[in-house]
Amino acid sequence: MRKLLFLSIVFLQLNACKSVDNYNAQITKLHTVEDLHSDIDKLYKQLQKNHPKLYQYTPKETLDFKFDSLKKSIKSPMNSRAFYKVLAPVVANVRQGHVAVGSVSKQFKRKERKALLKQKFQFYNLDFEYLNNKLWVIANRGKDSILVGSEVVTIAGEPTEKIVETLKTRFASDGFNTTLHNRFVSKGFTTFYYKEKGFLDSLQVTFKKNDSVFTKTLKRIAKNEKKKKVITDSLKEEAPKKLTKAEKKALKIAKKARKKYNKKHGYISKRKQYTRNFNFIGTDSSVAYMKIRSFTNGNYKKFYQESFAKMDSLQTKNFILDLRDNGGGRIAEIYKLYSYLTDKEYQFILKSEVNSRTPFFKYAFSNTSPISMKIFGGLVSPVILVQNLLRTKKENGKIYYKFKWAKQGKPNPLNYKGNMYVLINGNSFSASSLLSTHLQATKRATFVGEETGGAYNGTVAGIYKNYKLPNTQLKVRMGLMQIEAPYKQKPDGFGIKPDVEILPTIQHRQQNIDPELQWVLNKLGKAE
Repeated sequence: MRKLLFLSIVFLQLNACKSVDNYNAQITKLHTVEDLHSDIDKLYKQLQKNHPKLYQYTPKETLDFKFDSLKKSIKSPMNSRAFYKVLAPVVANVRQGHVAVGSVSKQFKRKERKALLKQKFQFYNLDFEYLNNKLWVIANRGKDSILVGSEVVTIAGEPTEKIVETLKTRFASDGFNTTLHNRFVSKGFTTFYYKEKGFLDSLQVTFKKNDSVFTKTLKRIAKNEKKKKVITDSLKEEAPKKLTKAEKKALKIAKKARKKYNKKHGYISKRKQYTRNFNFIGTDSSVAYMKIRSFTNGNYKKFYQESFAKMDSLQTKNFILDLRDNGGGRIAEIYKLYSYLTDKEYQFILKSEVNSRTPFFKYAFSNTSPISMKIFGGLVSPVILVQNLLRTKKENGKIYYKFKWAKQGKPNPLNYKGNMYVLINGNSFSASSLLSTHLQATKRATFVGEETGGAYNGTVAGIYKNYKLPNTQLKVRMGLMQIEAPYKQKPDGFGIKPDVEILPTIQHRQQNIDPELQWVLNKLGKAE
């Protein structure tokens, strides 16, 4: 039995290695023109079959022309990464931000992955912001703090502005909004660069700070290892202090409390920061500030319950909700948050337009779904089928899916009734834009900052299908459900616009000034 188990493990490892080799060969080889054309046709058919609002912003004849022109422009073989660079800008013409083309990168075998986990790439420690057509380093999670506040002049000899403007063609906002592009490319610059260039061991970057221009080679370096125990010549080594039962119990309680706190606030270990933050500004409790980085991880219910209970008990007069750089997340979370921000009954979303009576099957049985999901989906398929059919209905030639959040909602007993300010920017997208639509439509808050990247009139998201192109192996993500509030604005295709537009400059960043927040505090007479 033991021998059989050993042979099985060896077989699986050999098979995995072979699979990695085959994949790497597939993405690096030159694909024939016929295969590239085939992938374009299959992608477009998938979009037509699954996306309920494919022609919302770009007419069918225009999109047909774009895809047809791409096929005509490809006259010689190319590898998968080169194909990504010509395909992504065409797909961006759909102007639906949740439709995204992924690039391809070399896969690694088990030993290689293990070695890479012991390293970190210095380039990935940098956070950037694109301001005044220049890329700036705004944070460094590594040790070289001198780079913070520097302009990035060139990367591998290529002008940074040219790189950024190229990367901005690889994705879209919802509709005709343009504020998302600079913000989004800044926030994910290292990821976009990786998609564009692939795996790198080092990168030569030229920086400019004040009047000084300097070049650094950013490398893969070993992660900090635990400090080794120092061996001394002392005859009497101090034995580790033994903890009493009470001390052990106290440590255990503290650890449990920290774990609970981290879950409630959504701890992001990589960045050592929290998704949800709440505090009071100033010496009293008259101004509350809540920064929500996304509506994704953690136990949000307890966070909102405790935060609004605190504001209620202290009779807080002013509340600042910071949704800048919030890319969205769970509808369930924004539905819950909105219940604390209104004193009226509400319908949060309308029924969602879909292209199928069984949208969850499209999600579960995509050609990128893991085998485990397909097996599980097959086992529970009767339940999914009944649930989907009960929640979908055909009206006027269109199919609609009804989420539970489309039902009438009630305000939470702790709903906040004071003055409210919402900070937004181009990276306020998806769920954060949906929440902002409600708050602006009901005149509940004053909006400060920049037009959101997400559309006022809704977005196609909900659940997704990830489809892999058979020849080039590129993956394309597409939303399957139109998610929208019962409020609309004209013209269609633009975000929530601020009542007070304030755009940060590099001077603000260099002086550590938050201009949007500062404007609100000045208005409230709370500026330091």
